[in-house]
Amino acid sequence: MRKLDKDRLPSIFVSMLPLVLVAVPFAYAVAAGGHSDPAAPIILGVTGILVFAVVGRYFARRLGQPSVLGELVIGILLGNLIYLLGGDFILVMREGRPVFDMIDMTFSGASIHAAAASVFQDPVLANKIVGIVQGPHGMQLLSIAHTADVFSRYGMIFLMFLVGLESSVEEMRRAGGASLKVALVGMLAPFALGVAVAWLVLPDNSFGALLFIGATLGATSVGITARVLSELDAVHSREACVILGAAIFDDVLGLVALAIVSGIVISGVFEGYAVMRILGLATLFILAAMYAGPYVLRGLISMMRGLRAHEAKIFVSFIFVMGLSWFADLVGLATIIGAFAAGLIINDRYFDRWIGDDMAGCDTVKNLMAPLEAVLVPIFFVLIGMQVKLESFLSGEVWLLATGLAVAAIAGKLVCGFAADRSLNRLAIGVGMLPRGEVGLIFATIGKGLGVIDSRLFASIVLMVVITTVISPSLLKWALRRHVSNDAHGPSK
Repeated sequence: MRKLDKDRLPSIFVSMLPLVLVAVPFAYAVAAGGHSDPAAPIILGVTGILVFAVVGRYFARRLGQPSVLGELVIGILLGNLIYLLGGDFILVMREGRPVFDMIDMTFSGASIHAAAASVFQDPVLANKIVGIVQGPHGMQLLSIAHTADVFSRYGMIFLMFLVGLESSVEEMRRAGGASLKVALVGMLAPFALGVAVAWLVLPDNSFGALLFIGATLGATSVGITARVLSELDAVHSREACVILGAAIFDDVLGLVALAIVSGIVISGVFEGYAVMRILGLATLFILAAMYAGPYVLRGLISMMRGLRAHEAKIFVSFIFVMGLSWFADLVGLATIIGAFAAGLIINDRYFDRWIGDDMAGCDTVKNLMAPLEAVLVPIFFVLIGMQVKLESFLSGEVWLLATGLAVAAIAGKLVCGFAADRSLNRLAIGVGMLPRGEVGLIFATIGKGLGVIDSRLFASIVLMVVITTVISPSLLKWALRRHVSNDAHGPSK
């Protein structure tokens, strides 16, 4: 980890000036209102969140950490600091989806007090939320929170779309059985360990909560590992091929697990028939997307023949990912499953019919869609950070659970390295599968949205994600260099 250069501290504080310039009017706008354009507070609020995300990303990069950690930490600081300073309006952002559920109940005829009591178990919190919503600026706050929530959901979709773009069906075939074995063990071992730890520490958890914890621990975010492998010029090593191949399978297995767990939670039934139905539905969706998706793509592209190549790539990609995300939700699966499938299917070869200068200067689908992800995903991670309640850590059970989940997450992925061939660096393969990063956070957020992950579990999961993401780069560098050193010196006597 790099330390901040003392000589650069003045320039760092100067760079934070835009944060102050946005934060002050943002707070004033929330408190005072008085805008002629009703969209003005929404614009200012969402832009303020994005500016905070940029500051978090900046400091994370300065410290040599992944951007997601900076955005997550700035969200935690922002949400808890404003709350402790008496800014009750931040409660709407901290609670998130339950507030919207409360408003939906009022549209069905329930009184706002009855709806709040039904959604929030704590009567003090319920009364606070009602007071804020019924206050003079309640509608502005709800609009800001709802818009930020919608943007974050778009960010989640585009994030999984780009994860899918990093892979392909052909790469899954090339990865072979070795990567599949590593991925299976890397999914099942943390899943079982996570369920066991959560049940032992908090036996009052619902069965759905235990399943979601297991699914979250089974996830892998290989982007951090890929960056370290690139820095060490080890991307083409045998270990890297196994890790990257296993990560592709792990994404698919993780999303299938998420589909099964979500289906069980929504239906409230855990039976062999129900599990097989959900598994069959997920499998049919993926197969239908893989086989019918190319035909849909070609049809969309033929409709865009009058556009320039870069316009066609943007419009076709956007429509395709949104269409598959909607279709996944329609059949009872998570929208991110459709987004990931869209990323697996689409590639630049579909646009080869554009010829000449128009195509020669056109960028790739990934680069054209990256700006959307760059703006929307940070909002998602800041909102996740805002929803981490530091007061949850006043409970010894939360610390015990967070520690247990971190140990289970690390041990479960290290075990998967032993599924690889003995001639490979098994330790490096296990460490390479450690980071949970954005994928683990997405799983936890979906569980929170379904009401099975409470604030204690959510805080513990976020801490686990932070720990596994922070330690992975250093551990992977050590494991790879240690293996190279041992090869150079030969076996010890």
